[in-house]
Amino acid sequence: MDEKSHWRSPRMVRIGISVEGVTEERFVKMVLAPYLADKQIFVTAISMGGDVKLDRVRAELKKIAYGFDYVSTFYDFYGFKGRADDESKGSLERKMKDHVHENIRNRIIPYIQMYEFEGLLFSSPEALATHLQDPSVIEWSTQVLHEFEKNPERINNSKETAPSKRLGQRTKYRKTTHGPNIAKEIGIEKLREMCNGFDEWLNQMEELAA
Repeated sequence: MDEKSHWRSPRMVRIGISVEGVTEERFVKMVLAPYLADKQIFVTAISMGGDVKLDRVRAELKKIAYGFDYVSTFYDFYGFKGRADDESKGSLERKMKDHVHENIRNRIIPYIQMYEFEGLLFSSPEALATHLQDPSVIEWSTQVLHEFEKNPERINNSKETAPSKRLGQRTKYRKTTHGPNIAKEIGIEKLREMCNGFDEWLNQMEELAA
């Protein structure tokens, strides 16, 4: 048997990703989709328009499941309504999967971003400074990263100190315009390097096409 007979091309996989709003929808379209398309994984974002809570998620994932091979989610932990005070990323993801209809459960890949989308942007202080047109942002955002052990996904979730609040208080950050563009400049590989949860999510989707 020659070497070529061991090689298999990846199979095409279509994934519908339920997202919280416009910012996440643009992120998927501008950043995630082109990256995954090279691996024969074709993702489409479907916005919930905010108000993310368990019952709405159940209905949304059921609706999306009929049009795709798999369904995933991209919701902020901070913005998920009705979560328990002691809720964790893992417990919330399990609840989402357990809450959907049994006949689609094996096609669901639940993902919660800690603590919110803006946390990803701290992966590159340089990209933040470039798009926000403020060189001093490099030192400021680097200090924030050091405060949380250089882990963007640990930047905490209080009302005053969530990543988006920090950016809003310190810069002229505009969520729907700056967010996806900053993430695009950072690039998927850097986001994966800095953010373990985000990297694990992509690994799950990539395994589907292996």
